[in-house]
Amino acid sequence: MNPFKGMLDKINVESVELELMRTAYGSTTTLLSKLDPRILMVWYLIFAFAPWFFFDSAKLLSIFAFVTVITAISKANKLVLFLLCLGIIGQMACYAIVAYFLGGNMAALAALLTLTLKLATISLASIAVFSNIDPERFSDALLSFGAPAQLAFSISYGYRVIPVMVEEYKDIMLSFRLRGHAPSKKGFLSWRYAYYLLKIAVLAFYPLILNTAKRIRTTIEALETKGFSYAMNNNDVKRLKLSYLKIKAADIIFLLVSILILIAIILI
Repeated sequence: MNPFKGMLDKINVESVELELMRTAYGSTTTLLSKLDPRILMVWYLIFAFAPWFFFDSAKLLSIFAFVTVITAISKANKLVLFLLCLGIIGQMACYAIVAYFLGGNMAALAALLTLTLKLATISLASIAVFSNIDPERFSDALLSFGAPAQLAFSISYGYRVIPVMVEEYKDIMLSFRLRGHAPSKKGFLSWRYAYYLLKIAVLAFYPLILNTAKRIRTTIEALETKGFSYAMNNNDVKRLKLSYLKIKAADIIFLLVSILILIAIILI
């Protein structure tokens, strides 16, 4: 049996759709998912900016290790983590090739690897936080911070429209495959079949974009008909909408412990 064919059978639209839904809508059973979304956003801002102020490898590795533990606790999606690791490995390989062709300057390679470590830390922090915040809670957190109502709603709507877009994309892909002609000879390691799938995957984006634009226009007209702009600019409506957000003792403890660990890493 061709191992590449078995791998292609596992990587299909249904499996990607399932993993995408898990990442987009987060988990409700983890420690981070039970915290206030505003605290999680503050935590993310701290650990997204902190790596840029350090150039010591030991401090950066310590921050990376702490963020990795938080990511493990958050039970992040394995597919997303695999893609992150794949991207980091590819980036490091490109850096090594560039450094080799520039005369084998290892000092330049070390500086680029430090940059990669910073980006990996920020990426892990993003995965840990945003895979554990429900779209509605994330939108309400932005609204409580004073973000425009249109921006907060657009983020929530973007999350909510993902299942519809994925389902429609799958239908377009199936229609292309039904009307298309798959290669009779798959070639070495099934490269012709893989190229055929990639080609129709790209072609399916064009009708998807058109249908999405039509759907967004219909949604905007329906919202304006129901008085969305007036409601989102009304302070009483905002107060009622955000009344469920409450910062508890566990939120404060989580944030303080994280800050103390970061200070300890800096000092030690």
